[in-house]
Amino acid sequence: MKFGGTSLGDGKRIRHVASLIKRYSEENELVVVASAMSNVTDELIRLTSIAESGREDEVDEILDRLSSQHEDAIGDAIEDEKISAEVWRYVQRDLDGLRKAVKGVCYIMEATPRTRDLILSFGERLSTRILWGAMLDFDLPAVYLTGKDAGIVTDSNFGEAMPLIETTYLNLSSRLGSLISEGKIPTVTGFIAADTYGVITTLGRGGSDYTATLIGSAINADEIWLWSDVDGLMTANPKIVPNARVLPEISYAEAIEMAMFGAKGLHPRAFEPTIEKGIPVRIRNTFNPDEPGTLITKSKIVADNIVKAVLLVENVGMLSIRGTSIVGRPGTAAKILDAIARRSINIMMISQSVSESSISLIIKRDLLEKAIAAIETSLLSSGIAKDIEVDEDVAVVAVIGEGMKGTPGIAARVFKAVASKGINVKMISQGASELNISFVVKGTEAVDAVRAVHDEFNLGA
Repeated sequence: MKFGGTSLGDGKRIRHVASLIKRYSEENELVVVASAMSNVTDELIRLTSIAESGREDEVDEILDRLSSQHEDAIGDAIEDEKISAEVWRYVQRDLDGLRKAVKGVCYIMEATPRTRDLILSFGERLSTRILWGAMLDFDLPAVYLTGKDAGIVTDSNFGEAMPLIETTYLNLSSRLGSLISEGKIPTVTGFIAADTYGVITTLGRGGSDYTATLIGSAINADEIWLWSDVDGLMTANPKIVPNARVLPEISYAEAIEMAMFGAKGLHPRAFEPTIEKGIPVRIRNTFNPDEPGTLITKSKIVADNIVKAVLLVENVGMLSIRGTSIVGRPGTAAKILDAIARRSINIMMISQSVSESSISLIIKRDLLEKAIAAIETSLLSSGIAKDIEVDEDVAVVAVIGEGMKGTPGIAARVFKAVASKGINVKMISQGASELNISFVVKGTEAVDAVRAVHDEFNLGA
């Protein structure tokens, strides 16, 4: 069971989570994975940036605020005074370690990737320690472990470390397996690991999901439950589509597509360990635990709906590179992509016309200027491309479902529904897998486009 930041948002929520663990521990052998408390990771990122600029007074304010937040959480999560005092001693020790790390950044006004990982690791270390205490308060045999203690070993790519799978599985199976056989409940920090030298690394954003699936795969769990603040994966964002409903069951392939497009409660990398072993993953709501949630399995599940979900990606921009000189010139697309990759910019979507006279890219809006500068430097000056057109008022609509594969007329229905609302499509992309049709529309028309497709395939029924 992995519990996300919203599930552990404050002391009362942490106590509620401990009560859920108590409820399910009566009939199951469990391993628990915890994220940092709500917004703490973002606060630690901000703290590091402020420390780099040497603003020590602001650093002290944030550290004091984090200390108060976790002290209050202990008071609300744990009733037994003895346990509460023990947890506070551990939390104070970690807060002191955090303070030293951040002060070091303040003094040299630089944070290396290794230092950043150390600082970010404190979010999970603090929250998991409090959850551990709350579990003890419920008479649960909890054992606190960091991801490093549990045995997750990675490369030294700080900030986005990749696990060394065989070593990690061997460690997790041995260390956690022995604890489980003793009747203990391993309670593990999400997100955190260590490289082969024992230096703390992190698994990237969404890394707690990854921790949970690594552990689940290593110990051959029956199921992996990811607890969040939603009832499950939905056919659309309920904030923009009022009749959106929870999907009871979907396939790994569909879940990965949804995760790529920002579905709440999912991270794409989390499925890597589970796919090979076929371990089901269930998305559940901490605040509505009687709901079964969404079950994600290996098998292809078409059911009644060919299309499963319609998702919206906002805060993006479109770059179109035009020029007759790129027609028929091999390697032009590679040069464009290389120029952008050198600036560490991810391309979310790409389309090229058969005439080869233009290439269009979708990029996060806040990276547009960097991308334009990269292309101008590399291509315009050499005469390969003549013109760059930028459109910031766009959004991407993604239509997802395994049932679309080999089913004629799906694209026609999608674009007919959009056209019926008077919406123009600027760009289209569909992979050979046919799992996903993505298209770009004006940002102001995006919500209407999502609703039109959702209604066309009767997804709210």
